[in-house]
Amino acid sequence: MKSTVRNSWAVWVVGLLVYLVAVFHRSSLAVAGLAATERFDISASQLATFTMLQLVVYAGMQVPVGLLVDRFGSRSVLLVGTLLMTCAQAGFAVAESYPAALAARVFVGMGDAMTFICVLRLVSSWFPARRIPLVTQLTGTLGQLGAVVAAVPMTWALGHLGWTKAYLVAASVGVVLAVAILVVLHDSPAHRNLRGPALSLTAVRASLAASWAHPGTRLGFWMHFTTQFSATALSLLWGYPFFVKGELQSSSTAGLLLTAMVLSVMAAGPTLGWLVGNHPWHRSTMVLVIVSSIVAVWTVVLAWPGHAPTPVLVLLVIVVGVGGPASMIGFDVGRTSNPKERFASASGIINQGGFIASLVLVIAIGLVLDWRTPGSGTDYTPSAFRWAMATQYVLWAIGLSQVFRFRKQARRVINRGELEESARAPA
Repeated sequence: MKSTVRNSWAVWVVGLLVYLVAVFHRSSLAVAGLAATERFDISASQLATFTMLQLVVYAGMQVPVGLLVDRFGSRSVLLVGTLLMTCAQAGFAVAESYPAALAARVFVGMGDAMTFICVLRLVSSWFPARRIPLVTQLTGTLGQLGAVVAAVPMTWALGHLGWTKAYLVAASVGVVLAVAILVVLHDSPAHRNLRGPALSLTAVRASLAASWAHPGTRLGFWMHFTTQFSATALSLLWGYPFFVKGELQSSSTAGLLLTAMVLSVMAAGPTLGWLVGNHPWHRSTMVLVIVSSIVAVWTVVLAWPGHAPTPVLVLLVIVVGVGGPASMIGFDVGRTSNPKERFASASGIINQGGFIASLVLVIAIGLVLDWRTPGSGTDYTPSAFRWAMATQYVLWAIGLSQVFRFRKQARRVINRGELEESARAPA
């Protein structure tokens, strides 16, 4: 028994490290924007294409990756994803043209997309049901340290080693992790490699249809959709300009506000994991309370005469930050709504929700800013940012209405006893 417990944590640590490195690769371009502009001789809009492309690839890969995990197991898919990221990041290191760099980032995004679902599947296979929500939240929270590692060390490496050497060193970490996957990881306590049914077109359609047909999967999708997009849009692209030009804060204050949001994410994750594990009957209620709080604080900020005081903005980033780990609750609903052989494909469906919403919001904010800004350029006004950030209300309205709708349906299914006894955990 003690050996199994030790092995479960060893498996989780390796999976976590792979996910952390995936987040690092995903975020590494954020500190290399100016260097990339010079290296590839590109404009700001071309530079932004890297970020948009990664989001599209990541979201688009979720369902195929989920099907692959259900068929070939986490160990095999995670190994392929790690090697793919390693080769793609090495390609990015030596790329000298913009098209080559774009192609490399596409494959980085594909490898990145193969990590999180695999780790979720490992957690569900290795840990007791009551502990799964906490370990899942710890995975999401600690994995975000990859973005922190991408900031300071990568900045130093670019300055001291240059573009090619810095990215080659970053890519080399994947070789070490690939060895760790081969040595440490098992798909389950009983199997090194666990294989599912063959992937015929008919079987794929049946699996996806069965996953999507269950209201618990749809509830998880809309939970993920509704909770995540506000924090993602701020941290990914629009937070810094909103605080500086929309709320007239200094550059240093804007940086501190974004840091506070990361700290909020890290603090909220374990807390929500503990709450979900101990109160599974109230998962959708937790999501509704958190999203309502996010909407309320945003309303205060946007309705404030002039620019909002700094303490109010601090409250905003703290509350919005909680939405990140709150999105993980959707995966727990999907886990308890589907049999094990469909868990990864259901997780892939759910994981699309937040990234689709985030992509829509990032684009919508940019379009509204251009619409409300006289002339051309990036001299955005506070009024323009209020209009742009108000587009979130459309997404909240859609998401919340769907959460209410499928929460009722999921509870009716549970009350009819259609779930496996081992998976019974109400929404």
